[in-house]
Amino acid sequence: MPAIVIIGAGIGGVSFGIALRRQLGFDDFTIYEKASDVGGTWRDNIYPGASSDVAIHFYSLSTDLNPDWPSTHGSQKETQDYWRKLTAKYDLYPRIVFSRLVVSAEWSAKEQLYHIVTEDVASGARYSTSAKILISALGLLEIPRFPSIPGVSSFKGETFHSARWDTGVDLRGKRVAVIGNGASATQFVPVISQDPTVQITEFCRMPNWFLPPIRADYNPSWKWAFKNVPLAMRIYRLFLYLRSEMLYVFVFANKRIRDKYTHIAKNYIVEKAPKDEVANLIPKYSLGCKRMIFDTNFLGALHRPNLSLNWDGIQSICDEGIITKKGDKLPFDTVIFATGFTADTYPLPVIGDTGKTVQQYYDSQGGPKAYLGTTVPGFPNLFIIAGPNTATGHTSVILTEEIQINYIIKFVKPILDGLVSSFDVTTRAADAYNELIHTRLSRSVFVECVSWYRSGGEGKVSSIFPGPMMLYGWWMRRPRWSDYNVKATDRWERKLRHERWKDLFSPTYYLAFLIGFVVAWISG
Repeated sequence: MPAIVIIGAGIGGVSFGIALRRQLGFDDFTIYEKASDVGGTWRDNIYPGASSDVAIHFYSLSTDLNPDWPSTHGSQKETQDYWRKLTAKYDLYPRIVFSRLVVSAEWSAKEQLYHIVTEDVASGARYSTSAKILISALGLLEIPRFPSIPGVSSFKGETFHSARWDTGVDLRGKRVAVIGNGASATQFVPVISQDPTVQITEFCRMPNWFLPPIRADYNPSWKWAFKNVPLAMRIYRLFLYLRSEMLYVFVFANKRIRDKYTHIAKNYIVEKAPKDEVANLIPKYSLGCKRMIFDTNFLGALHRPNLSLNWDGIQSICDEGIITKKGDKLPFDTVIFATGFTADTYPLPVIGDTGKTVQQYYDSQGGPKAYLGTTVPGFPNLFIIAGPNTATGHTSVILTEEIQINYIIKFVKPILDGLVSSFDVTTRAADAYNELIHTRLSRSVFVECVSWYRSGGEGKVSSIFPGPMMLYGWWMRRPRWSDYNVKATDRWERKLRHERWKDLFSPTYYLAFLIGFVVAWISG
């Protein structure tokens, strides 16, 4: 029985394994991964043109910067290779059980541990294990979302989701329908439309705000500096971090400056898009309400004669193609769903000490809800990486997950040391935290349109964090033990009393309060 079970070998799961090795020198953990390799979204999203929209030096672990990135934004293959190398570097492969799906987990209050059932993907054989600590690293963008369109099963051609790209489908000479026009579609459509024999119709629902492209190759002098100049990569990464934070503070949280960026984006669309599509392509919602897209030649590709946009809406899918809401019947050979991910559910039946699952708790709260996006009331020793309200529209998910992991490690250590058997966040703390963030969200740009940031697209904002990462990092810098029900030994109580006395006589402690006030004020 491992002390810790980690669900998922994507970025979150691998990063947590690295943290256990680096920070605690701890080895008694198992990572269960349903696929055959690490990487999560970077393993699965192999569509043409797939790349990060966050600068790759900022989309790397702070502990493992890479001087050899060839360009400012990593491709799918480059990013996947990076995570494979880290997994090998920290000798995590022996701790990962591949092709093993976690079927369920149930907390035993008596034993103070989780009973976990896993299933071999190939044979269906089931296995049981237990763990004191359960780390959920399922990932936020893991389950492809398919729209509810009547008649999908009747289509006689080929269909697949962009997040599960079918490399066996040859698009040459085909009539291709792309349903969706979000971030993924704007990356692969310019690539597949380069072949003039591929006739593409892209069905769009809402336009996106496009900003000028920011991708570029690094010249040799940059890469030489990253490799040979001390702190060069650190300083560059700090610059990328500060730039992203300023994007939130001065765009997302400041209407006057946001209006200036909106003007830039509008002019860019007018300049680059075909004239007959400009009216359709300029959004009517505020910049930042949905994730902004840095153009990857999508607007330029719209000038190609083999690519057209359809804004009529889809009524149904028939055996030969798609019927629009205007009644037009359009024939297709292939349908590609570029309809994003399901980000408002928790797909794994983890049962807490009340006998209910995480999803049942979410349902009772009107959508996903957690304390600091990490712990859920009634689920002792369960820690969620990339949980509710931890996504951002302006910065790197790597930063968010590193902040979470450093927070979780502070709980893991006393459990491993035998000082505590379980931590369970109180309902009071979870409710107070969510009241705070949803008050901020209610006056934010994120409530102004339909997006995956919101439960069901139009419900409460359950994915995005309402502030810069500076604020989230500040809130996560140290646990407030009073927000948790703790089953502990006397040694734990003595340790806490000692820490409180140290704080009372520490100038740093009082300076911290001042810094926190300033951070909260700046972030709105």
